[in-house]
Amino acid sequence: MAPDLKSLIRAIPDFPEPGIVFRDITPLLQDADGFREALGWYVDLYREAGVDAVVGIESRGFIWGAPLADRLGVGLVLVRKTGKLPHHTHQEEYVLEYGTNILEIHQDALVPGQRVAVVDDLLATGGTAVATAKLVELCGAEVHSMAFLIELPDLHGRERLRHYDVASLLTF
Repeated sequence: MAPDLKSLIRAIPDFPEPGIVFRDITPLLQDADGFREALGWYVDLYREAGVDAVVGIESRGFIWGAPLADRLGVGLVLVRKTGKLPHHTHQEEYVLEYGTNILEIHQDALVPGQRVAVVDDLLATGGTAVATAKLVELCGAEVHSMAFLIELPDLHGRERLRHYDVASLLTF
């Protein structure tokens, strides 16, 4: 019997700031069946999509992006917070529910015409995903679609991504 994935997501109130409910995926990652089922969802989404690369967003997007890229037989491209990539980068500032940040991608991480799948663990306001899409496009590549383990529909992130194909497995 498949695990109830929603029950494997822990709610942490007031983290990282008062009023924010953090959705902790570590219990799901610790559950072998839950992890396998969630990863299988990503793989099923992209198995026949013909993407050329997977773009994982720091840091929990790496958890899903690395095995997904491996199973699809494509490369993994990292989008990281500022100052963590060692080579020439493109940068994009974005707004979180509780502040701003900057994301970066190596300028040579993608080539024009590549179609990519953007993956992360959470879609909240959509700021991180929009910034990532802009970085992909700065490299000349195309965002095929985006996939998120969790979506928080009350924060309307999907509306900010209306120009992209977006999928999510769980909603809270």
